[in-house]
Amino acid sequence: MLQTAKLIPQGQGLAPVLVKRAATLTLDWDLRQKSRFEATDSLGRRLGVFLPRGTVVRGGDVLIAEDGSLIRVEAAPQTVLRITACTAHGSAFDLTRAAYHLGNRHVPIELRPDYLQIEPDHVLADMLRTMHLMVNTVDAPFEPESGAYSSHGAHAHSSPDSHATHANHAHAPKAESHAAHASAHVHGPGCSHDHDHGHNHGHDEHHDRGPHAH
Repeated sequence: MLQTAKLIPQGQGLAPVLVKRAATLTLDWDLRQKSRFEATDSLGRRLGVFLPRGTVVRGGDVLIAEDGSLIRVEAAPQTVLRITACTAHGSAFDLTRAAYHLGNRHVPIELRPDYLQIEPDHVLADMLRTMHLMVNTVDAPFEPESGAYSSHGAHAHSSPDSHATHANHAHAPKAESHAAHASAHVHGPGCSHDHDHGHNHGHDEHHDRGPHAH
């Protein structure tokens, strides 16, 4: 087994041509948040990764093996919940509100300008839909925000468009007065919002609504 105990965040300082030619190691989030694990790279080599405790491996990072070879880490697509705003009835601030409520629950969140991503959780999904957000299941790399004082930093990673979207959900009722709206208003990828809500959002409702993501 080839061992590696050194990581270079995003391959900083390395010649791009060397990083491009490096073997790759595709890992999901569950494994990348561990500092010690075993995996097989694109060359079929079995690797033993031994990093300082607390290290989080990100897509784009480069590992250096004991023989001096480079291994570029790629974030593997995995099932996540993508949260977006209802563009017809919400605002950009909804995503901020959603991130706040999810953060209060200590949920790992990937922050994007136009969407959020979290690991699958039907309870949280129902909560977000009640807040009039759109929640779709997609397959995509997951790069949650790091802590503000993380040594690795909270750098952004571009992630490809999801290729497996399972949408069309109904908003859960926010209160009894909104039950009719919740049962009739269904958000999904093809939602044209050409229907009538049947009510105006009041101050209290806006106060509880959260963000959405693409």
